[in-house]
Amino acid sequence: MATSLESSVAGRVLRPRDAGYAEALAVFNPDVHHTPELVVEAVSAPDVVAAMRYATDRGLPVDVLSAGHGPAPAIRSGVVIAVRRMERVTVDGSRRIAIVGGGAHAGAVVAAAAPLGLAPITGSSPVVGMTGLLLGGGFGPMARSHGFASDYLLGATVVTGAAEVVETDAERAPDLFWALRGGKFGLGVVTELRVRLAEMPALYAGSLSFAEDHIPNVLEQWARWTETAGSEVTTSAAIVHFPPFDAIPEPFRGRRVVSLRFAHPGPAEVGERLARPLRAFGPLLVDDLGPLPLSEVARIHNDPTTPMPTAIAAHLLSAADARVIERVLREVGPGSDGPFGVGELRHVGAATARDVPGGSAVGGRSGRFVLTFISNNPARFGAFPAAAASVKRDLSPSFVDEGNINFVGDPLPADEVAHAWSESTRQRLDEIRQKYDPRGVLAVPAGAGGNGTARAR
Repeated sequence: MATSLESSVAGRVLRPRDAGYAEALAVFNPDVHHTPELVVEAVSAPDVVAAMRYATDRGLPVDVLSAGHGPAPAIRSGVVIAVRRMERVTVDGSRRIAIVGGGAHAGAVVAAAAPLGLAPITGSSPVVGMTGLLLGGGFGPMARSHGFASDYLLGATVVTGAAEVVETDAERAPDLFWALRGGKFGLGVVTELRVRLAEMPALYAGSLSFAEDHIPNVLEQWARWTETAGSEVTTSAAIVHFPPFDAIPEPFRGRRVVSLRFAHPGPAEVGERLARPLRAFGPLLVDDLGPLPLSEVARIHNDPTTPMPTAIAAHLLSAADARVIERVLREVGPGSDGPFGVGELRHVGAATARDVPGGSAVGGRSGRFVLTFISNNPARFGAFPAAAASVKRDLSPSFVDEGNINFVGDPLPADEVAHAWSESTRQRLDEIRQKYDPRGVLAVPAGAGGNGTARAR
């Protein structure tokens, strides 16, 4: 069945019985197992074109797999185009631009740019795909000073659902370019990105950690502090219940800790002055805040890089008021025993509230905080849906009018996917998907609307 396709592509074409099939489809959450009819490990835009034509001729839906870090309900049929082998990153220092393959990780872009004193605006984790991050927006550790990651997209090479290669930027196919900055699904297979890099001669960043007894006081003081925090600093507060594993550093092993993450892209003396009030919130368990090399930006959040099972609930809030703080403490504070192992509040706004010239499809610019609850203990997954639903009911008055598609939870709830964009943005995205994928070949999640097959990637 796949012989004609195998002769048309340079990458591998794999079926369920082939060696390497499962590895090609592996994602960050090892509990998710994709089992499509075919997976094409594309190495170029022509490979993607051939795979798209093959699927279209046979009436098969197409899903796209990059780094596999985001929410991804299991794919049971159709064709998966995996772009992980398109991972090359080149930096043009004179123009402050990174040319990024569609399958490259964000950490690879950081590593390539850092020696030149340049930085991509990325998310908190180095192992997310740069494409998936930008297509959904991208709240990162410098959100307030620099905005969404998608604000830095300059252009892209895209294979559409009609199997056409389109070069898109502000002048060429500007409607598709608008959609790529936040529209996420059903817009095509991105084989290359052109991304603007930020000049960053200095970075004062890292985290401050406090023991369990001080969690309520630290969280409440931090929330009050954010009310007057300047746009030059981005912070977040994460309460984490660490398992008693030997791989966990001793100060955290088996303990519940609150960590304040801090990033100031500027001189150390300014960063130290801005961080001084946070250091005074209580006795410090660990102080990992100071001048930070750009290559080590992932240390700010210290997100796990080893695949693990997870369940996630996330919402954008208008404020971190007393009701929000009380609920976070009830779920993950001292003495709590629910299914959530992590509760995080990210302070956003400032630069994320300002759209780019020409506009973009990204949702959530009105958000001022991102609330995330995470469970990585499979034994507690059964209690997760009810707990997440209770949080949603209790805190819905604090939700902003629209969410963000990169922060809707895992698995992807249809109602929250629909809420990730305003009605006008969703309608415009539907029109653009129809234009570039008239036969609805590309899969989209339920709730996103559009012309494609109603399922996730």
